[in-house]
Amino acid sequence: MGAISNDWLEPLKPEFSKPYYAKLYKTILQEYRTRRVYPAADDIFNAFEYTPLSEVKVVILGQDPYHGDGQAHGLCFSVKPEVEIPPSLVNIYQELHDDLGCYIPDNGCLTKWAKQGVLLLNTVLTVRAHQANSHRGLGWEEFTDAVIRILDAQDRPIVFILWGRPAQAKKSMLRNPGHLILEAPHPSPLSAYRGFFGSRPFSRTNQFLESHGQTPIDWQIKNVHKH
Repeated sequence: MGAISNDWLEPLKPEFSKPYYAKLYKTILQEYRTRRVYPAADDIFNAFEYTPLSEVKVVILGQDPYHGDGQAHGLCFSVKPEVEIPPSLVNIYQELHDDLGCYIPDNGCLTKWAKQGVLLLNTVLTVRAHQANSHRGLGWEEFTDAVIRILDAQDRPIVFILWGRPAQAKKSMLRNPGHLILEAPHPSPLSAYRGFFGSRPFSRTNQFLESHGQTPIDWQIKNVHKH
């Protein structure tokens, strides 16, 4: 199982010694030994690896990793470059195009966002192959709640983007009036037409960052394949 090694380690240390985490660790280890589990064990904590705590400007909250072969790599909504773009991300790209005029890229790899300070956090960090939500309730939620509290306590303005009900359920943990909370329906094809389209999260995020003297996010994901 991957490990957290950067400036996230210190504030998260108390979690690693709690009983729930010991139990979670054992369960997940066993799952990786006996089942097909995504993402790869070394990728579980990629969101933290790519986006150190001191650099977080934006948090996008997802639910659990993609459960198809070779899709998940530890960042919510993101897939590896060679994998077909999943339907929710197709809709995210569509809204990004309508909001900021970004072209629709040929891949779904969002590491560029992560490296600019967009924490792409799932509330559950692992999943069994082809079984959505199969690792719900094992303890990941408690761990990622701790992450959300750590972020809320930061004394610099952060944008929290909450798409869909499970993400919005975390809103009660966000008490710091210095942050911006953007809520919209989930970008999945089932709900995107209920108000995700037209919610303009990307321009609103950048306006907020700029109004607080921060560099805006360059949201344009580049094409990686030869056309």
